[in-house]
Amino acid sequence: MFKIVRRTELNPTVTRIEIASPLIAAKAKPGQFVILRASENGERIPLTVAATDKEAGTVSVIFQIVGETTMLLNELKEGDFLPDLVGPLGKPTELEGIKKAAVVGGGVGCAIAYPVAKALHDRGAEVHSIVGFRSKELVILEEEFRAASDKYVLMSDDGTAGEKGLVTDALKKLIEAGEEYDEVIAIGPLIMMKFVCALTKEYGIKTLVSMNPIMIDGTGMCGCCRLTVGGEMKFACVDGPDFDGHLVDFDEAMARSAAYREYEQKRRDGHCNLLKEAR
Repeated sequence: MFKIVRRTELNPTVTRIEIASPLIAAKAKPGQFVILRASENGERIPLTVAATDKEAGTVSVIFQIVGETTMLLNELKEGDFLPDLVGPLGKPTELEGIKKAAVVGGGVGCAIAYPVAKALHDRGAEVHSIVGFRSKELVILEEEFRAASDKYVLMSDDGTAGEKGLVTDALKKLIEAGEEYDEVIAIGPLIMMKFVCALTKEYGIKTLVSMNPIMIDGTGMCGCCRLTVGGEMKFACVDGPDFDGHLVDFDEAMARSAAYREYEQKRRDGHCNLLKEAR
């Protein structure tokens, strides 16, 4: 059993929980993830490690409420327990040799992008963080990103936060202004990462993306998290989750990610109806 020691609502649909797990906290590195269950009979879901506190022995994860399981997870309070927490899983983000990077985050993907930006900053690299959200009320981790960035650019679809536009608009503007990056690290919705990679390919800039496909066991046994990279099949749980963005087949990944959308919506609606009846 793993105790939830702190719970924070970052915006109306995104929550951060801090979980007591000294062994995972001691080993987890930026880019790695854990798999947990919200209830004894619940499904396993992967969540990227957003932060660790080795002294306190805690691991933080940030999740968006999108389906039944994340709704159940969001109902847990400080002092409640998770039945399972496994990790760290996946390969850490490779940061060696990067002296200047653009870290591009979209929506809840910023929860994954932030620890990467901080790790680069702590290593002495110059970090330009470009983050995008639909609107002001959905912005998360702004203070944390500012502290870990030499340049911080906030974008929003409707212009209510930072500049109006897409993260690709801001990245292109910086590149054309003369900024030269050793690497661009993009983490967010598949469609966002696809267009970031299309842009950086034009300029010949190495680009890393973090893939989060459907996943069950997290050890490469089930094959659910397979994706095509450079014409070869890869498993996000053991080969990634980071991959060369210029080699990822994003169209295939998007099609696979939508395979259970109708089922997930039915489960979410059913859970919402149960809550209404309980009230």
